[in-house]
Amino acid sequence: MMYGWNDGGWGIGAWILMALVMVVFWGGIVALVIFLVRRSPADHGEHPLVQTHHEAERILNERFARGEIEDEEFTARRAALRRKE
Repeated sequence: MMYGWNDGGWGIGAWILMALVMVVFWGGIVALVIFLVRRSPADHGEHPLVQTHHEAERILNERFARGEIEDEEFTARRAALRRKE
């Protein structure tokens, strides 16, 4: 014997619950994928422009240490780099 809609089932509540659980499940999967894609291994909390600034200042320090630029030029260029921060 077959049961009808009201005999032995949850009725429309089960369909609503299943739909909500499915939306939450797939929403969680999509959020996890987006989180993993946006997170790059190169990011260590610093913005790329800050990393570029540190690199530029390191190169300037090396050039000064090798004697390629004079004290006045070093000071002016370092001040210019720090103004751009």
